Amino acid sequence: MYKVLAYQVADAIKVKDAKQQLDWTLLFQDSDELFYAYDTHKYIYLFQYGMVSFFNATSEEIHHILDKLKPFCNAYLAEKLSEEVNVSIEDVVKVEFDKIVLSEINAEMIRLVMLNASQSVALTRYSEITEALLFETNEHTKYLERKGKLDISGTKLKRFIGKALNIKNKISENLYIFDAPDITWDDELLNKLNSDLKQTFDLKDRYHHIHDRIDIIKENLELFKDIMDHKESSKLEWIIIILILVEVVDMFILKLL
Repeated sequence: MYKVLAYQVADAIKVKDAKQQLDWTLLFQDSDELFYAYDTHKYIYLFQYGMVSFFNATSEEIHHILDKLKPFCNAYLAEKLSEEVNVSIEDVVKVEFDKIVLSEINAEMIRLVMLNASQSVALTRYSEITEALLFETNEHTKYLERKGKLDISGTKLKRFIGKALNIKNKISENLYIFDAPDITWDDELLNKLNSDLKQTFDLKDRYHHIHDRIDIIKENLELFKDIMDHKESSKLEWIIIILILVEVVDMFILKLL
């Protein structure tokens, strides 16, 4: 039995810099990913969005490799989200509840398993982030319900909106849940394996759930912004009214004098 271990190690990995420094056998690359064989039947997969996945690696090898990757990481995480997948080599290719069965140690098949496991960990992280944002948003809506006003300043609200939009952009840029890798286009077996992996990891439903949360957060924040804009508009109207009254009183006093 082999293992795939996927870790969220940082906010981002500079894959271009890593490619120039790492001396393992590069099997696949694009602008966001690097897939290496670093020993016999041992693979490592790097993703720009801070994920690292291992196949058939010992704990010592993982620790050594992560130390080696630290210089290429932005905001290296001390506590890492992870996912473990068992891979069995038998006569068939199938995805079961507790393990992935492959017919051989095939680099492309293993890459698909590592890719989907990594996407699963990334979804877990984004789920935690959006859940925290939604909780904070709900606290503001509860205050609005109780007091009839907002307890958040304009600057803080703008930062909150920016944070929600940045998370949405990162998910859209880094997670290609609905896109099949190029290697699956002309290979029916790889295509089926990829589809079964997405279904087993429940990637599409989890992706939709995160987007639904973000839409709810955006809707609330837009309402907060409208309330705040109305409040500012009301202030301006009162300022104008007061200035007009001052002008009228001033003219009245001048006429009396």
